[in-house]
Amino acid sequence: MSQTGTKVKTADLVKEVKLLRSFVIGFAGKDDEGDYNPQFAERVLKALVEKPTEEFTDSKSFLVNLRKL
Repeated sequence: MSQTGTKVKTADLVKEVKLLRSFVIGFAGKDDEGDYNPQFAERVLKALVEKPTEEFTDSKSFLVNLRKL
């Protein structure tokens, strides 16, 4: 694959991740009345800029760490 093709795929992935983030915030950030919960949105936005605390190499390690929570 050419370098240009890789850049295009990377740009497409970045767009897709932005859309998924927007969906998750919109879906999970609503309270019982259906409005956005400002405290939740604030926590999510802070988490987006924080450095990750775990690094997962495969699905098993992800599930093991998830179960620890």
